[in-house]
Amino acid sequence: MCGIAGIICKEGNRLERNFLENMTNALKHRGPDDQGIYINRNLDQNGQSDSETGHSKVKIGLGHRRLSIIDVSENGRQPMANENETVWISYNGEIYNYRELKNDLIPHGHVFRSNSDTEVIIHGYEQYGEEIFNKLNGMFALGLWDAKREVLYLVRDRYGQKPLYYWHTSTDIAFSSELKSLTKYPYIKKEIDIHSLSRYLSYEYIPAPHSIIKDVKKLLPGHFLRWEAGNVQIKQYWQIQFNGTEAIHSLSLPEIEHQLVDMLKRSVERRLISDVPLGVFLSGGIDSSCIVALMSELMSTDQIKTFSIGFEEESFDESNYAKSVSRLFGTTHHEQILTPEKMIKILPEVWDFIDEPFADASIIPTYLLSKFTREHVTVALGGDGGDELFAGYDSFQAHVISRYYEKIPGFLHNFIAKQIIPRIPVSINNMSLDFRMKQFLKGISYKPSIRNQVWLGSFTKEEQKGFLSEDINHIINGSNPYDDISQALDGMKFRDSLDEIIFCYSHFYLANDILTKIDRASMATSLEARSPFLDVEFAEFVNNLPSKLKLRGLARKYILKRSLKNKLPKEILFRKKKGFGVPLAKWFKKELKQNLLEVLSPSRIRKEGLFNADAITVLLNDHFSGRKDNRKYIWTLFMFEMWKEKFINC
Repeated sequence: MCGIAGIICKEGNRLERNFLENMTNALKHRGPDDQGIYINRNLDQNGQSDSETGHSKVKIGLGHRRLSIIDVSENGRQPMANENETVWISYNGEIYNYRELKNDLIPHGHVFRSNSDTEVIIHGYEQYGEEIFNKLNGMFALGLWDAKREVLYLVRDRYGQKPLYYWHTSTDIAFSSELKSLTKYPYIKKEIDIHSLSRYLSYEYIPAPHSIIKDVKKLLPGHFLRWEAGNVQIKQYWQIQFNGTEAIHSLSLPEIEHQLVDMLKRSVERRLISDVPLGVFLSGGIDSSCIVALMSELMSTDQIKTFSIGFEEESFDESNYAKSVSRLFGTTHHEQILTPEKMIKILPEVWDFIDEPFADASIIPTYLLSKFTREHVTVALGGDGGDELFAGYDSFQAHVISRYYEKIPGFLHNFIAKQIIPRIPVSINNMSLDFRMKQFLKGISYKPSIRNQVWLGSFTKEEQKGFLSEDINHIINGSNPYDDISQALDGMKFRDSLDEIIFCYSHFYLANDILTKIDRASMATSLEARSPFLDVEFAEFVNNLPSKLKLRGLARKYILKRSLKNKLPKEILFRKKKGFGVPLAKWFKKELKQNLLEVLSPSRIRKEGLFNADAITVLLNDHFSGRKDNRKYIWTLFMFEMWKEKFINC
C-alpha cells in the first residue's frame, strides 16, 4: 500500500520539484519504505529540454511513497514506466488478479521486469487502453500518464477502498491520496466549502465527489478521470447492479450456499498473497469470524494472527466473542482494551491523520487496533463490506418495521411520539431503546433512501438551521444536503426497496465512512487492510442474489448464516450485533467534559462565526444533566472543530 501524488501543467512554471516533494513527503505514513519522484521535463537556463518528450509544453510530475508488500525489491519502485518510458504510473493498492492478467499479456509480447502488480497495469494499459480499468480486481487509486498522447488518467477502484483527491483549473491538475498532501500544492487555498459543511453535519462525513475544501474533489468509486490539454472528462467504468442472472436463478438454495462459500474462500486466498507477514482484524462477529474460518482451511492455524479491541463498558464490549473464535481455530490472538484514558491520549494522533471532518467515533478503536496490529504484521484482513452486501445493519430491520408503522393511524403516531417515547428513560448504553426509538421516529417521515441516511447521520436539514449562524444559513439557503442521494439514485433500476437501501449503503456509508475509516486508520500506522467481501466476483454474485436471501423477515444475513452453518458455531452466527461503538455519551460527562467545554465554548464558537453558540450550549447542558442523549450531535460538532483547528488554523 502506498501514497501517490502528481501535478500536471499545460504550460507555465507551476510545477516545481519542491512542490511535489512536499506533497509526497506528507504521505510518508502511507509508504515508509521508499519514495520516488518523476518529472518529465526540466528546463535549463537557456530553456532547453532534457526530456525525450521534447517539444511539448506539458509538464508532468509524479510522486510516490511505498509500503512494500509484493515484490519488495528495487524492481517494484515507483513511479514506474514501461520500457520506452512513454507510460508512467504512480499507484496505490493491490490487484489480486494481476497474475492472471500477466499471463494473458505475455503471449501478446509484453516483457516484465518485475513481479509487481504495478507493471501489470502499465502493460495492461498498453494492450487494452481504458478497458484495463474494468479488468482490475482489487483496491486501487492511480495516476497514469500517457506521454505519447499527453493524457493523464486518474482511476479509483469500484467500492472506493483507496482514496483519490484532485483539483484542477483550465490549465493545471493536481492529485493525491490525501487532502493534507494535496493542499501542499501552493495554488490550492484551504477555504471551507460551506455546502460541504452542511453535508458533513447531515452525513457525519462528506460524500464524494465533494470535499470540505472549495474546488477540491474526490473521484467517485468506479470512475476514472481523463485529463488532456486542460480538459477534464469523468467517466464511470463500473456500477453496482442488482439484475440477477439466469445462472443464479437456476441455482438451488444448497448450490447458492456452496458457491457463496467457495467464492468467498477464493477471495480470502487471493488476499493472502504477500511477501510480508499478515493477520486478521477479529471482532467475533460473523464477518471477521468467517474470514478466520476460511483462512484456517488455507493455511496452518498456528500461522494465523488475530487482533481485537475491547472496552471496559460491558454494553460495548465484544472481546469475549473474538477470544472464543480464536480458541476455536487455534489462532495466535492479541487484544487491547480501549479505556477513556487511552482514548484521550490517542485523540491528538487521530486528529492528525483525519483529512476531512469525520464523525464516526469508531475510527478511534480502529486506529488503536491498527496501531498494535502493525507491531506484529504489515497486512490485515477484515470483514468490511459484509453488512452492506448482506443487509446486516439494524436499520435494515427498521425499514421492515417502518412499513408496518406507516399503516398505524396518524393519531397513534402522535400518541407514540408525545406520550410513549418521552417516558423511555434516557440511557448512555450502546444502542439503547431510548436511542433507537428516537432515531426511528426522527427518520420515519422521509422516503426510505433519505430515511436511511437520517437514521445514520446527525443533523437533519431542518435541525441544521437552529445550529448554524445566520450568515451560514443565508449561504446554504435553498440547498439540500440529501440531494446527493437523489442524484445517485437517478437512472438506477432496482428489483425492490431492499436493493435500493443496499445501494445507498454501498454508495455512501461504505465508501465514505467505513472504507475511509479503515484506510485512514490503517495507513496512519503503515498497515495495509484488505477486505475479502469486496472482491469483484464475490460482491457481484451477492448483489445479484434475490433480496429475500439477504433479509428474510427480520433475519439479517440469512444466506450468509446458512452458508456458514458448518463452519461457525451458533453463538457466533446468531449473536446480537453490537458493532464497533464507542461509549461517548458516558465519556462526555466525565473524561471528555473539559475538552468539550473548551472546544465548544461560546466565545470560540461566536468568534469563528459558523455555528449558533447558544444552541450548542443548550445541547451540552441537556446532555450533561441527563435530560437527553446528544452524543451524535456533540461528537459531530467536536470533531469538526478539532479538524478545523488542526487543518485550517494551523
